[in-house]
Amino acid sequence: MTVKLHRKRMFIWALLLWCLSGCALAQSTFAEVKAQYTPSDAWLLAQNGEVLQQLRLDFSVRRLAWTPLEAVSPALLSALIYSEDKQFYQHSGVDWRAVAAASWRNLWSTRTRGASTLTMQLAGLLDEQADSRRTGRRNVLQKIGQGTDALWLDARWQKAEILEAYLNLVSFRGELQGVAAMSFGLFGKSPAALDARESALAAVLLRAPNVPPRRAAERACVLLKQLGASAQCADLEGFAALKLSPPYQIPAPDHAPHLARMLLKTAGQTVRSTLDADLQRYANQQLRANLMQLEHRNAQDGAVLVLDNQTGQVLAWVGSSGKLSSAPDVDAILAQRQAGSTLKPFLYGIALEKRALTAASILDDTPVRITTPNGLYVPQNYDKHFVGAVSLRMALGSSLNVPAVRTLLRVTPDVFQQRLMQLGFTTLKESGDYYGYSLALGSADVRLLDLTNAYRALANQGQWREVSGLVGKTAQPPRQVFTAQTAAIVADILADRSARHHTYGLDSVLSTHYWTAVKTGTSKDMRDNWCIGFSRRYTVGVWVGNAKGEPMHDVSGISGAAPVWVALMDYLHRRQDGLSVRSDPPPIPRGVVQRQIRFEPALEPPRTELFLAGTAQTVIRASGELGRARSDVQAASSMARISYPSTGVIIALDPEIPPARQRVVFKTSVVAGRGWRWVLDNQPLGEARQLTAWFPMPGQHLLVLQDAQGIAVDQVRFEVRGATMKTSEPHR
Repeated sequence: MTVKLHRKRMFIWALLLWCLSGCALAQSTFAEVKAQYTPSDAWLLAQNGEVLQQLRLDFSVRRLAWTPLEAVSPALLSALIYSEDKQFYQHSGVDWRAVAAASWRNLWSTRTRGASTLTMQLAGLLDEQADSRRTGRRNVLQKIGQGTDALWLDARWQKAEILEAYLNLVSFRGELQGVAAMSFGLFGKSPAALDARESALAAVLLRAPNVPPRRAAERACVLLKQLGASAQCADLEGFAALKLSPPYQIPAPDHAPHLARMLLKTAGQTVRSTLDADLQRYANQQLRANLMQLEHRNAQDGAVLVLDNQTGQVLAWVGSSGKLSSAPDVDAILAQRQAGSTLKPFLYGIALEKRALTAASILDDTPVRITTPNGLYVPQNYDKHFVGAVSLRMALGSSLNVPAVRTLLRVTPDVFQQRLMQLGFTTLKESGDYYGYSLALGSADVRLLDLTNAYRALANQGQWREVSGLVGKTAQPPRQVFTAQTAAIVADILADRSARHHTYGLDSVLSTHYWTAVKTGTSKDMRDNWCIGFSRRYTVGVWVGNAKGEPMHDVSGISGAAPVWVALMDYLHRRQDGLSVRSDPPPIPRGVVQRQIRFEPALEPPRTELFLAGTAQTVIRASGELGRARSDVQAASSMARISYPSTGVIIALDPEIPPARQRVVFKTSVVAGRGWRWVLDNQPLGEARQLTAWFPMPGQHLLVLQDAQGIAVDQVRFEVRGATMKTSEPHR
């Protein structure tokens, strides 16, 4: 009894001090409290102010943006005041009647009960905010301070401000703090849309935030009856079990997560980006729709980047396919992937600018074997076929591989690599020799961001400029990587649908009804698929593949990335605000001349061609063996070369196989012309059009392929190793 009496006396003294105290501890104004409030999330806005992405950055608590009182449901305000502070609008921060009643009850009961008003609770929240160590139940002196703070607040704040601050700072359940986080986290709606049942559940959580759902439903039902809404108690227990069980998922805009992670760094931050909200959503939709059609071909990832040519602003940034991806958090716009054929325009641009070639120059698309330190490099075309003699325009437009490699032999890998670095390819840091001749076919890893911006340089008359609106980059001045004349010729080739016919046909998906220049690319084993191109106003880059690096099944640039590219280009050039977004062919710059040309022999039809001033021709004559190519259906046979054996190959005889069964079959790349023949070690073997199976003899050998006039078209040196075998059969 002595302990109980002592506790009651202490309570009386504390109550007296509370009543007599006049020193307020809370000193913040409403404006200061609101300014100091920091949400746990950050927001990325589109250029029109629309929220595109909400990103959580503070994981210690879940707070959303500050909610004004007028955006809170009247039902919640009624439930809150009735449950927590019926005399809120009558008292001056402390409800003295409630204090007296609570004090009297506490004198005669071991189960104490408080009389805190909403204002006193707000004072406690502000106190905890000022001193994070001050949490949990308060002792008598702390209660006294809380009361004096409430008196100070009520004297200086409006009642509406007290309610608004309280609703934004109070914890409701789990990590959910503030009315917005509670409303979205528990009920999936804004605070303005809460009904009576939801409001009652929210109000009873204030006294016991983590009470079991069943107990919360019981208390909410009591409150609803007191508010005259007893009908809302029906099925309340099941409703509470559904809504009050974790996890508490807050619905939020999720249209640009990868760019948001790049731009948003601190909780509470709001960044207005250059993204076009409608375009961003459309790009997401088109990418996923196309990938769903390719699902049976093992293609599940993709990325889209849209740039404004003039400003460099990012209009769309889709870093992954979202739920379709096995690695949705990987930003494929910044990931390094093999470039495929997308680097060819820059290679040919160098050759044009150095005046080593023109757009009408005849290139050789026949098998080639290049000796490298790692062995023979034997490039092939995508379709495994060869065209023969072909102009540079056709070679680039149809993305033929062998002419590109032959062009790199002239340009050199080092020069090519250095120019690519000037174009902003940040990943190509090794020397040209490191990448070798396969660099012409895109064996190196690049980023979609760098690749798309490099094509933008072609759209901007050869001038490279940084993408604008991205953080964490050291600003670099613009640089003229190609002359305006070179960029114009390359762009004209990429826009020429007839130049694509060898690979894509005359009416491919790449053919738009407005002017565009475009290039596709596919990396080794179909692991990466690209479509990059530009109109007069926009540059669009699309990548399709798998984040894990798995190969796709029969997915080319036409079927993978191109449909998305075309859909976006069509969207960008639809009528907007009653005006058509035009994309007419760009004007021919000074220093570029047009000539009507013809080929001798007629390898390609006559056409109008673009030349750098001083390089123009009207009659294009092939030289050497290429000059003997015919324009009829047999022209391809005149381009035949030795495809087996290749130079430097070593053929080993097998002692386990009977000698009469061992033969070497000489092969040409295409069917040789009439009268062409094989000559081995200066001895004729027979016609090259017929199967020639030679009995291998150990030693060094020289094989020559001669045309009908006896002129050597191609030759290789090879070696046969093994024991000498005796046979009476002649060579054949």
